[in-house]
Amino acid sequence: MDKLTVISGALFLTADMFAVASLILPDWIVSDVGGDTRLGLIQTCMTLYGRTQLCYAPNLQPEWMLTLICIIIGCLCVTITIVLLVISQWNIYVVSYARWVGFSAMVLFCLAAVIFPMGFTMDEIGGEPYQLPSSHQVGLSYIFFVLALWITVISELFAGKVCMPHF
Repeated sequence: MDKLTVISGALFLTADMFAVASLILPDWIVSDVGGDTRLGLIQTCMTLYGRTQLCYAPNLQPEWMLTLICIIIGCLCVTITIVLLVISQWNIYVVSYARWVGFSAMVLFCLAAVIFPMGFTMDEIGGEPYQLPSSHQVGLSYIFFVLALWITVISELFAGKVCMPHF
């Protein structure tokens, strides 16, 4: 396995970990107005005026549901890409498939990044599409997701170098 394949695989693994962490944590949108509110795609947590924290599975709007689906499928694509890169150690022709599956993950993550802010109109936030009110801010989960997106793009660039003809 050459260096570029190892670097690409390590970067894809890092992106996958950040994307999964972003899904697990309920910190996509946070607010401290009226208590501590943490909105996530899988879980939402609220702490009202010092009481115990209450976490529940939210009823997602279509925009956030589509975002969740894109991220989950993107994570699966990244995992498949990693497996294909490992298999490429024995069969070099598999790298081309890994590149395309990684590209699909990148497209899905980009799609999720564009769709997610459309859901700022939900009652808990009260904003407009692509316009978060000043009482709310993006949280750690969203930052992890954007980091996963950028690392996936960089990984794809390394995977593309692997697939180029060697002169």
